[in-house]
Amino acid sequence: MADRLYLYDTTLRDGQQTQGVQFSTAEKVEIARALDELGVDYIEGGWPGANPTDSAFFDAAPATRAVMTAFGMTKRAGRSAENDDVLAAVMNAGTRAVCLVGKSHDYHVTHALGITLEENLENIRASVAHIVAQGREALFDAEHFFDGYRDNPEYALAACRTALDAGARWVVLCDTNGGVLPSAVKEIVTQVIAAGIPGERLGIHTHNDTENAVACSLAAVEAGARQIQGTLNGLGERCGNANLTALIPTLLLKEPYASQFETGVSHAALARLTQISRMLDDILNRVPVRQAAYVGASAFAHKAGLHASAILKDPTTYEHIEPGLVGNARIIPMSNQAGQSNLRKRLSDAGLDVAKGDPALGEILERIKRREAEGYSYDTAQASFELLARAELGQLPEFFEVKRYKVTVERRKNKYDRMVSLSEAVVVVKVDGEKKLSVSESLDETGSDRGPVNALAKALRKDLGRYSEKLDDMKLVDFKVRITQGGTEAVTRVIIDSEDSSGRRWSTVGVSPNIIDASFEALLDAIKWKLIRDGEARSDVADAV
Repeated sequence: MADRLYLYDTTLRDGQQTQGVQFSTAEKVEIARALDELGVDYIEGGWPGANPTDSAFFDAAPATRAVMTAFGMTKRAGRSAENDDVLAAVMNAGTRAVCLVGKSHDYHVTHALGITLEENLENIRASVAHIVAQGREALFDAEHFFDGYRDNPEYALAACRTALDAGARWVVLCDTNGGVLPSAVKEIVTQVIAAGIPGERLGIHTHNDTENAVACSLAAVEAGARQIQGTLNGLGERCGNANLTALIPTLLLKEPYASQFETGVSHAALARLTQISRMLDDILNRVPVRQAAYVGASAFAHKAGLHASAILKDPTTYEHIEPGLVGNARIIPMSNQAGQSNLRKRLSDAGLDVAKGDPALGEILERIKRREAEGYSYDTAQASFELLARAELGQLPEFFEVKRYKVTVERRKNKYDRMVSLSEAVVVVKVDGEKKLSVSESLDETGSDRGPVNALAKALRKDLGRYSEKLDDMKLVDFKVRITQGGTEAVTRVIIDSEDSSGRRWSTVGVSPNIIDASFEALLDAIKWKLIRDGEARSDVADAV
């Protein structure tokens, strides 16, 4: 019978320690719901009383199957657990479980807290006993455990035993500094269990300061720990925490873990992992890490012609799992290194079936090579590649015609006597035989200038006749600029990443000596690709018939 592993998510608390991250209450609620649907066992909602957002979250927290957990610290020396106001704020959150952090490293007790080792043990005992007496599940995070065990193993173990004897369900061994390595984790966890602390009561909490947080977590599991703490996308202080978007699929899909352990995450829920990962990035207004394991856009990308040829015959030749298992997709990037195997596979993915040996394949490849020599890059701009191929194949509909456009940027003083900019764009298009002129400014709802490209995008999409409604859910999520040649003949390449309400993302490219022209080209491609993928091309054909 498989052993049960328990997954403890601390995105909403430890993940919020990430530099530049500050969740709103509504965002925390949205993330909590996604975590619950994924199937984690515990959701740590924050530290009540530490800041207004964390306190507000527990008032608004959704009902979850997962055990909602409040985080705090053990009581302070010199007062009882019942009269400690910090501990009281944590208890008042009303959660089913409470996780308290306490010192397990003797140096931190005497130097950071300035109390005796015995006083610290009493703080742990009394705090955990207070939680249990209130009918809550208690967890004890043994802070700096691995450093403490190295310096004084007897005391580090005493801290853990004290929590267990007081009624803690879990004692979590924390690599707070993130410097311990997997081999040391496995050795120490093995010794902790041999010293009489049951593995089914042990958890592991690692940080990624040596890029080993996931490996250290797995090492602890192999040694006998049965709870893993981590965060979505590896958020966390400094270099982050153990990344659950890497840990969860490894536990479900990789041996020996898949057959030895079971978790609360089903394979159906695992198929939504990529979507959940990107949802978090969207909340943070961050571009997803393309090289992220399992969920990254490049996790299953195969650029070399040799690889693509093998993938067509058997995907397992260059893929360690089927991408769909985690909700991701295989990508065959296009570049001037591509061969016909890459090209045919990429065309097939776009719904364009071209027979092997068709002269059009060579023509498309030659055009790609010419365009990349001019500064274009189709390696990442998959949507622009598809439009290029459709044009060569005579399958690119003309939804509308751009007659002209203009962008102006004005600098002027506002009412606070500060110089501010205002961008304005004018676009004239011809749709269904009718000319339409649209004007848009770049100001957002706060009155801030979002720049000329933003104004251009708004003007372009403002009035495209019957197509405008189809573009309402489209937004620009990233904008990258690179100068491909220097000097007076500099060429600018712009890559735009777009997204719609379904979570679909696509990339387009534009090239010009003028950054506005390059941006406009990429914007046009982004709009055309969405219209094609949403079925507008087929409806146009039907209308023509």
